[in-house]
Amino acid sequence: MSLIQSLKLVMARPHPAARPFLLASGAGAIAGRALPWRPAKWLGTASGLFFGFCLYFFRDPERVIPADAHLAVAPADGRVVSVEKIAPPAELDMGDTPVWRIATFLSVLDVHVNRMPAAGTVTRVAYHPGQFLNASLDKASELNERNALRLTLPDGRNLAVVQIAGLIARRILCDAEEGMNFEAGERFGLIRFGSRTDLYLPPGVVPLVSTGQTMIGGETVMARL
Repeated sequence: MSLIQSLKLVMARPHPAARPFLLASGAGAIAGRALPWRPAKWLGTASGLFFGFCLYFFRDPERVIPADAHLAVAPADGRVVSVEKIAPPAELDMGDTPVWRIATFLSVLDVHVNRMPAAGTVTRVAYHPGQFLNASLDKASELNERNALRLTLPDGRNLAVVQIAGLIARRILCDAEEGMNFEAGERFGLIRFGSRTDLYLPPGVVPLVSTGQTMIGGETVMARL
């Protein structure tokens, strides 16, 4: 990645979910500099640092979505921590036949905006409360708090995307609702601060990525549908 591309990524506009954090930390930074007390100065410095962190964490860069409608793209940035066959989440009513699941772990340094892996209609949204284990662990898929979406493709097949909260991330944001139509790469949610996103491919579809590979949400091709 060139220096210019790196700067564009870092300086990308923040996601709307950042607004309350930016307003609170910005106000704290201004108040800390205005007040004469030493503790207020410390608070102002801490608030300013948190303001900078939020700008970085909530960055929402534009992505170049592949034009081929028969491709499934990465639903999130991050590192692939597992590629294995497993039954889809029971709450999505997709049967118990194992399909390929690609699990992507997002550190606090990754872009946390979630994107649809393909064009289709959201036919099921299921929230499941749970624990907040390290999202890189395999058992996080079953034990952690999560929000699962079933996406029905134009040809009738289903795939699933699951937003999973992590050790630090305690808040899952999802703008997708049942009946909504999405294009591939379109934004649908966000998880803060550090998390995991699982993609369950339709039966018979084989992954084109491997464990350890770095994903770019909306751009990296994960499978041919």
